[in-house]
Amino acid sequence: MAHFDHNAKPFSEKWLDERLAVKTLRRVLAEEYWIPKDINFLWAMGMILAVTFGLLTISGIFLLMYYKPDVALAFDSVNYTIMQEVGYGWLFRHIHGVAASVVFLIIYIHMFTGIYYGSYKQGREMIWISGMLLFVTFSAEAFSGYMLPWGQMSYWAGMVITNLFSAGSLELNAVVEWIRGDYVPGDAYLTRFFMLHVLLLPLVIIGIIVLHFGTLRIPHVNNQEGAEIDFDEEAKKYLAGNTQEAKVIRFQWDFLSKDFMVLGFFLILFFYLTFYHFAFAMDPVNFDPADGLKTPAHIYPEWYFLWSYEILRPFPKDPGLIAFAFSQVIFVLLPFLDRSPNAVPAHKRPMFFIWFWLLLIDMILLTFMGKLPPEGMFSTIGLWSAIAFIVLWIALPFITKNEKKI
Repeated sequence: MAHFDHNAKPFSEKWLDERLAVKTLRRVLAEEYWIPKDINFLWAMGMILAVTFGLLTISGIFLLMYYKPDVALAFDSVNYTIMQEVGYGWLFRHIHGVAASVVFLIIYIHMFTGIYYGSYKQGREMIWISGMLLFVTFSAEAFSGYMLPWGQMSYWAGMVITNLFSAGSLELNAVVEWIRGDYVPGDAYLTRFFMLHVLLLPLVIIGIIVLHFGTLRIPHVNNQEGAEIDFDEEAKKYLAGNTQEAKVIRFQWDFLSKDFMVLGFFLILFFYLTFYHFAFAMDPVNFDPADGLKTPAHIYPEWYFLWSYEILRPFPKDPGLIAFAFSQVIFVLLPFLDRSPNAVPAHKRPMFFIWFWLLLIDMILLTFMGKLPPEGMFSTIGLWSAIAFIVLWIALPFITKNEKKI
């Protein structure tokens, strides 16, 4: 039973520790949270994602002060009020737009790092699954945010994506109308997506981030060679002063110093893009006000959705929806589809190494094809790239099943 010092000064460290176990939390989550020593800069992507989410949140709060979730006012509130009338409003919009795009680049790097190094195997399945839940919620957050400027591409991309809920030949149009709040995107639609973007989805994201960090704490972080580490024994070496021999380092401050170095380089790149090359994160078509009577020549989502959009597009209605649903679910099932007993890097697994690079190249190709008009040679390349994606995932259990234990 804890002993309480009733004479302790209010708000002192001891006062907080008696009530919130601050020292215990710091010891468990930082001082005695052990990280493998032999990991590279790719393991810093989690920290970069957390900081980028912070930038999105802070810039989003400033934008929220002036944004009007009304179809008659939304476009001007973004492109006139925020960009021209509010002091440094342009800066916060640029930060928000660039962060919304860059965060997905970091997520994809983080995902493929996990796949390459087998960070979803041997008790780490929940790390992967919680990470994929974060990917899904970030995708929903990005889509809902893309609606808010109420430009042409916002309106028509929203029209196309919400039409997916009609489930093809089932023609569940009532479901689509329920989501939109009307026959076509309008005021109710914009208000609903505004609520999702600024309240509900951020709360869900924060909850899953806590879950993701919790899953990381129990089985420990994977390492660059996939070697089994006795964390208790290695920690004893470290605490005994044999820091050179120990295969682990503390999370605080040893590992954090590596994280901060990589984060520093990232922030230099991020603010360079924010000030000088922000246009890549803003579609020119979206600078025209939404017009339900004027369809853009070519409708497409943001770049980070293009690969899954291209899996949907080449097929007829129902097969396309099935292929799209397949692409959204299949990554979550990776720990169960990879039947290999090995949790080592891909370069130590020859067949899996080939599979990994084929998948990565195919997804890059799908991304490029998704931005191009679906005609002629582009349509053919997109179709075969989509088929290749599906075949690669179906082949994975057979490729990995007969791998010998390393």
